[in-house]
Amino acid sequence: MFTYTVTELANRCDTTPHVVRYYTRMRLLRPERNPENGYRLYKSEEIPWLRFIQQAKNLGYTLKEIREIMHDADDKKSPCPRVRELLLKHIVENQERLDELTALQNRMEQALKQWKEMPDDVPDGHSVCHLIESITVGAGTTSKKDNKHMRANDLKH
Repeated sequence: MFTYTVTELANRCDTTPHVVRYYTRMRLLRPERNPENGYRLYKSEEIPWLRFIQQAKNLGYTLKEIREIMHDADDKKSPCPRVRELLLKHIVENQERLDELTALQNRMEQALKQWKEMPDDVPDGHSVCHLIESITVGAGTTSKKDNKHMRANDLKH
């Protein structure tokens, strides 16, 4: 049975030692300690786990979700139902974000068109920037409800 140092495992799986150490701290990888020098040594069985983590990350799963999936596998339970459910949830969330970004892009493009013929102006004490202030809620900008939703999303990110 082969054992690998952090760097050897990272090189073997085309990642960095920093990533291997991080996944170890997150308890996704389980090295043993070399009793002579205290170095972490990874068994060859950790290679498929690390590759699995990389593939799952590439599909958008969070480390918490990956840990849950791996826990199912460790418990000899099929992780497939959880995997499908989580991916569906991510697809829905991504579509919502894409819709929000599309709406934002449309508002930005509309504002730029509206501002094309407007002159630059100096603040007069009652106005900061007349370009932004010229946009009205009815003209495709965000409503109070949208602003509340965006603030909630800002807190998540």
